[in-house]
Parts: sequence; structure tokens; C-alpha cells
Amino acid sequence: MTTQEWINLSDRYIMSTYKRFPVVLTRGLGVHVWDSDGRCYLDLVGGIAVCALGHAHPRVVAAIKEQAENLFHVSNLYHIAPQILLARLLVEKSPFDKAFFCNSGAEANEAAIKLARKYASENMVGRYELITMQDSFHGRTLATVTATAQERFHVGFEPLPGGFRYVPYNDLPALEAAVTEKTCGVLVEPIQGESGVIIPDPGYLQGIRRICDEKGLLMIVDEVQTGIGRTGTLFACEQTEAVPDMITLAKALGNGFPIGALLATDKIAAAFVPGSHGSTFGGNPLACAAALATLETIFEEGILENCRKVGEYFLLKLGELKEKHSRIREVRGRGLILAVELTVPGAEFVLKCMEKGLLINCTNGNVLRFVPPLILTRPNVDKAVGILDEALTAVSP
Repeated sequence: MTTQEWINLSDRYIMSTYKRFPVVLTRGLGVHVWDSDGRCYLDLVGGIAVCALGHAHPRVVAAIKEQAENLFHVSNLYHIAPQILLARLLVEKSPFDKAFFCNSGAEANEAAIKLARKYASENMVGRYELITMQDSFHGRTLATVTATAQERFHVGFEPLPGGFRYVPYNDLPALEAAVTEKTCGVLVEPIQGESGVIIPDPGYLQGIRRICDEKGLLMIVDEVQTGIGRTGTLFACEQTEAVPDMITLAKALGNGFPIGALLATDKIAAAFVPGSHGSTFGGNPLACAAALATLETIFEEGILENCRKVGEYFLLKLGELKEKHSRIREVRGRGLILAVELTVPGAEFVLKCMEKGLLINCTNGNVLRFVPPLILTRPNVDKAVGILDEALTAVSP
């Protein structure tokens, strides 16, 4: 079947919720993917910060195969061995005590919102509102899209659920002023990925922790995009002194196998009792086997160190590119979540890079975002920057 025939079938049978590029990706290995015409691409999108170990990583493939031969799925009415092992590993590597498993980042954030309200209903009478940040992104369910303080995601879905207040990101005075007698907590991303890799000032998360402690509020950190090694540590908030009450994970947790998680302290987690929340597929044996293999590989094969070192090199090379091209306003990043902010729209550069065998992402209209596998190498970076240089040169001003 030709590429165009595949695209015609897609247009015929799949809802138009995505603006898709005219390629059909059929195979992946490491940091590369191939399309239906056999063309190879260097993949710096990684499923949007999902494939931390790259495509078809042998340890993850082996874990999924072994688990699939034994048990795909059973209900959470029963204890599930891979789920128990995954929860133990996450707790041992974090300041949290309990885990809840689901299928996506939106579900993880939905669970966090529910747990915050449940805890507040029992311990903070009259408080139910969460403060979130303008230009945030927390998911596509009605609650998480409301928590996402961007009007463009709200249009057409009104009336939205109540219980959310918005303040500017990286503005502690505004946050403190927004707290009312109805506030129960704060939901924040350590880096705003979807809005263009916006990195807050040093001390921002610590400031939120201080405000939450002084006001008796819950601090929830959304690490769906930044977690599982993306910034060079397991969680981005590890790089600060701010320890939240809850953290949400997904994307890279299963290296592409759908799984999300909410981690919380014992004190907060106790508000969830049987019947409070659930998920039919959440934490099933297959998903947890994939996640367990992913985490074990990250911890045992120097992936975090590689992320830090290659990320520093990538940022340096992007800085050199900025000196050459006036259309680059700023480069920024931490670990292997990086961005090139342009003075012009970025869509044309994404297409030009694709023509040259490089997959990148444009977010917020003019920000080229790079969230590649954490196994990226310096030669991969050199190739990517070379193609980006050619694209910036080739596209007319």
C-alpha cells in the first residue's frame, strides 16, 4: 500500500483531532524511525518526550514479550506482581509512599485533582479550588483541560468544571495573592513543555512549597513531560529543594507503552479508599512490565548521565546556531528538553527538516522543541544541528 493510500484510509476512518504530517511511520530502532516508503529519519520528537530509551529497546521488548506469554491483563480486584514491583521501585527512588496507576498523563492529573479534593473534603473543610498557571498544559479530559489555563483549549467545551483559579507562571506574588479560603492546593509544571520549554527562575518551586506550607495547601507537581529522566534526574523537581505532596507521571514511564502514575505521601494517599477512584486497565501486568524494564534500564545503564552530558552539548550547539541565524530569538533547555524560539513561525522549518530526514516539533507557534530519546549521542546532535542549520538557511526570510 502506498503512503497516499494509507493517508486516504486515515482520512476516511479516523477523526480529525490531529494535524498530521504526510508520512506513515512504520518502524523504529534507537533514535531512528522509518516511513512506509523506507525513508529513515532521526527522531528528536520521541513520541513527544515518550520514548526515553528510543524505539524497540531490547530490554523493554524482552520484558513485554515475557509478560505477554504469561499474563496480559487481570482486574485490580487482585494483586498484580509487576504492579507491586513497579510501585516499590518508584517509591524507593522518590520521597513518596504510595502509587496509583492509570493509562496516561491526563488520567494521572485527573487522579491528582480527585485526590486533592478528597483529602480537602476530609481535612480542609470548605476548600476545593486548585490554582494552576497560565499557559500550563495538564491534559484533555474536562477537568484537566480546565486546569490547563489556555483559552484555546477551552473553546467549544464550555461550560467547564469549576474549582480552578489561574495565575501567571513564575510569579510568586501573584500566586500568594490568589489564595483564598476556598484554595486547597497548587498544580504546577516544573518546566512548561507544551508552551515552549519555559523554565522558571531559580527558587520558584521552593517558593510554591513555602506558600503551600504557610497556607496549609497541597503542592502537586505535574512531571508528565519532565519526569523519568528528561531533565537529567528522575524528576525535575529533584533539582530543587521543593518536595511536593503529589507528583504525576506518564509519557516516558513505559517507553511508549501507555501507563501513567500518581505518587503521593502516605498522609495524602490515605484519602483514597476502596471505591474512591479506579482504572480498569491502570497498572495492568503488561504496562507495568514495560515500565519496570524502562526504569531499571535508566538506572542501570547510565541514561541519566548521558541525558545531562548530551543535553549540555546540544544546548551549546544550539547556542552556536543562534549566533549564526538572526531568526533565533532564544535557545533554552535542561537535559534533553530543549527549545529554539524563533522570531517567525516555525512550521515551515519543521517541514524543511523533515525533508532532510530530521523530525522535530513546533509548539506555541514559533518554538522548535526537541524532546529526543535520552540515548541520543553527540554525533546525533551534530547531524541534527547541521540539518537545522540548513533549514534555517534554506527557508526564505
